[in-house]
Amino acid sequence: MARIDKINEEVKRELANIIRELKDSRIPLMTSVVTVNVTNDLRYAKAYISVMGDEETKNKAMQGLKSASGFIRREIGKKINLRYTPEFVFELDHSIEHGAHIEELLNNINKD
Repeated sequence: MARIDKINEEVKRELANIIRELKDSRIPLMTSVVTVNVTNDLRYAKAYISVMGDEETKNKAMQGLKSASGFIRREIGKKINLRYTPEFVFELDHSIEHGAHIEELLNNINKD
């Protein structure tokens, strides 16, 4: 496994823990980190986030994460010893939702 892959996994794990501990009412419990891609120079990290709920819930969760990004960056810096602590860019990820929708369609086909 390449070094950057290990960093991506470690940042993903720590980010998930930090998000779970955030005391922001906009971020629901059903918020998960799908994947994290840290740039090779470790300056930026794009985090793909999955949020269960309607569009308003998702938008509020993303606003909450963006407003907490400075805190998240500091916490990552304390927990992971990297030359630079990356700046986070949060993206909404629909893959879990998409998978649930496909599963629902398949279940409906099987009922018929």
